[in-house]
Amino acid sequence: MNEYRTHNCGELRIENKGQRVKIAGWVQRIRNLGGMRFIDLRDQYGITQIIIAENEEMQKQAEELVTECVISVEGVVAERSSKNNKIPTGDIELQAEKIEVLGKCKNVLPFEVNSEKIDISNVKEELRLEYRFLDLRNEKIHNNILLRSKIMKFVRDKMDEMGFSEIQTPILANSSPEGARDFLVPSRLHPGEFYALPQAPQQFKQLLMVSGFDKYYQIAPCFRDEDPRADRAPGEFYQIDFEMSFATQEDVFKVLEELITSTFKKFSTWKIAEGPFRRIPYKEAMEIYGSDKPDLRNPLIIQDVTEIFENTEFMAFKDKTIKAIIVPNGAEQGRKFFDNMTTYAVEVAGAKGLAWVKMDNENNVSGGISKFITEDIKKELQKLGANANSSIFFIADELKTAQKISGQIRTELANRLDLIEKDTYKFCLIVDFPMYELSDEGTIDFNHNPFSMPQGGMESLQNKDPLEILAYQYDVVCNGYEMASGAVRNHNPEIMVKAFEIAGYPEEEVEKRFGALYNAFKYGTPPHAGAAPGLDRMVMLIANEPNIREVIAFPKNKKARDALMGAPSTVTEQQLKDIHIKINK
Repeated sequence: MNEYRTHNCGELRIENKGQRVKIAGWVQRIRNLGGMRFIDLRDQYGITQIIIAENEEMQKQAEELVTECVISVEGVVAERSSKNNKIPTGDIELQAEKIEVLGKCKNVLPFEVNSEKIDISNVKEELRLEYRFLDLRNEKIHNNILLRSKIMKFVRDKMDEMGFSEIQTPILANSSPEGARDFLVPSRLHPGEFYALPQAPQQFKQLLMVSGFDKYYQIAPCFRDEDPRADRAPGEFYQIDFEMSFATQEDVFKVLEELITSTFKKFSTWKIAEGPFRRIPYKEAMEIYGSDKPDLRNPLIIQDVTEIFENTEFMAFKDKTIKAIIVPNGAEQGRKFFDNMTTYAVEVAGAKGLAWVKMDNENNVSGGISKFITEDIKKELQKLGANANSSIFFIADELKTAQKISGQIRTELANRLDLIEKDTYKFCLIVDFPMYELSDEGTIDFNHNPFSMPQGGMESLQNKDPLEILAYQYDVVCNGYEMASGAVRNHNPEIMVKAFEIAGYPEEEVEKRFGALYNAFKYGTPPHAGAAPGLDRMVMLIANEPNIREVIAFPKNKKARDALMGAPSTVTEQQLKDIHIKINK
């Protein structure tokens, strides 16, 4: 007999009747029925009912028990007179003969744990994170973490099955421009110099390809000093990072489709479309969905109507790109709906306004800007699908702004009208990303991953407008979330130097900041490509959680603070002195 238990709290069945056993766990509930007490004892595996009969010594001991204290109970398994078919152990109970308190608990908890009366989502998140060790006892959150563990094991087995080798890469690395701020670590041994926590294992995995490893992967920690979002953990996150030698974009797509589809099918009952993921060029995604991470469960699309309104007298449309969203049966909504959508467009989406019209059953136009809808304009709108009982929303602005705002309006309309397809995962691949974009300062900058291969190679870099160059870059999108990102890598040192030169990095800077890759590429480099599905986001989607913090054991809060451990925190003067740093107060 184990010192604390012979069985767990989810293990005993009617066939164990009459056996002397010992179980241990947390007291979930105590019911006092006069001379008898019933205790629901919980561990990770389930709940077993304990019965304490009319025994003065046992009753006295039971009076000292409180919920969430930890006890070990020894006794005999008996058949329950009132069975509970809601739990696997509902046919039996344990008649307690000996109780030992293993871990005391305060009488008053910061919030209820595993109570049927309390919805944990109604508890302030800051309090939950401060007492995360209690929060993790909640069945729903606890199961999310166990689900994450199972998904990680499945992913490792699947990658092994596909011939990948798990190789770990350094955490203390060098700083490199990969789209976010670095977390810097000062060096004690090298005054004035810093390590950087890796934003991704990008350079290391490419170096592994140069080293002759054919297929690499790891569940890699990544560190980026970014602002928190509901779908992005602040500071650190994990990705299923993989790279393949002698691989094309198509090879990577096959791995992504196999890994992602098999994982979602294994751990979710939601519907998943069979076959390859739909491929949508970046330009098309922005035109039709107003986003490079479109939710394909939303049936609404964005259509360009700029030419239709070329001669309009409506001044707000003059010299603008005009987008339209047609909502079937949208005319059924009252004026308040349209007013509320306009408020959302202006106050949340950043639009200057939101024009709209309705079409009744006879295709008569009314409301909003109807007086500017001529017969010719109406006919053109009808060709686009604006038929009886529909409503049409218009967004007018500069092209990129109009696309972005239209994407937000499309999503909001679908949410308010409950148009999103339920219990379904819809995946797509966004392809043909621009290699470059204009920065806020008007300079040429990388749009995606700076280590990507431009389509057309050196010829494109030398002869094309940088803003017209496409790259072999791609994202996997699921239900409106970017779930993976990757690229065919630039393995040619001459093309690499030219690509960085266009973005404002001279060769000396490339050699200084990416010296390892710059040097390694001169010693025989195979073509290679890869991607990195986000583990946290994958678990979030499978668990159907709206907030990524619900699937991370010890997450930071909305301000990137660890409320449980008190990080970040101040350190001593001696610690600062050791790393040659002085803080100006």
